[in-house]
Amino acid sequence: MAIYPNKHTQLCMSLAARPGNFGTRFHNFLYRALDLDFFYKAFTTTDLPAAISGIRALGIRGCAVSMPFKQACIPLVDELDASAAAIDSINTIVNDAGYLKAYNTDYLAIRQLIDRHALAPTLRLALRGSGGMAQAVACAFRDAGFRNGVLIARNADAGKALAERCGFTWQADESGLQADLLVNVTPLGMAGGPEADTLAFSQQAIDRATVVFDVVAIPARTPLIVAAEAAGKPVINGQDVVALQALEQFVLYTGVRPELALVEEATAFAAAE
Repeated sequence: MAIYPNKHTQLCMSLAARPGNFGTRFHNFLYRALDLDFFYKAFTTTDLPAAISGIRALGIRGCAVSMPFKQACIPLVDELDASAAAIDSINTIVNDAGYLKAYNTDYLAIRQLIDRHALAPTLRLALRGSGGMAQAVACAFRDAGFRNGVLIARNADAGKALAERCGFTWQADESGLQADLLVNVTPLGMAGGPEADTLAFSQQAIDRATVVFDVVAIPARTPLIVAAEAAGKPVINGQDVVALQALEQFVLYTGVRPELALVEEATAFAAAE
């Protein structure tokens, strides 16, 4: 077995306002398990154009893109894959000899989770958020056949635009909300943030719901997930999203699709920190 890293090692990375360790541990676990000469490191930046230029200039193979950079990166890459162009949001950049192509594996992950959990399109959907990740999530539900949806967003311009794009209605808050499926796609409840202890939906909305889905991955058990579990509701947490989208990124970077059992090991390792 070769010794890694070395001068030939291909570097992959992530960019986020508040970097976590899940992706780093997930990717590096699989690199070692499959004897691949890759290494993954998480970063943040206050100079996004310079960071993307660095990916190109230094030959960094791939970059995962998280909040709040999912839309700001778009003018900095050379090409958008259909998965990103269709929703104006990216979460993955692949570098082929200085040519940067962007993808959105968040969208693919959400579609898989909708199918895996048999979420019926007849459910009344309430989705909170209007940023880059919300673009992927809302479009995934739209394409899965959801028609009865409301998008809740304080940013009226972004919220109305996304709601119209997906055939949903928009409102600024929970007033009069009647929903079976609650989906949080905001930083509410995210560890390390100013609203880490904030419920993304009211207890009343949780009690009325049939299923609760929080896309926030850190922590896996956000205040919303904890409240929903206490109310006896089925939940989907953000680490499910992170694992699925990270797998698709891994395939894009390496050209290798690991067996399911190994992916499950990597997910458990990454989540155990």
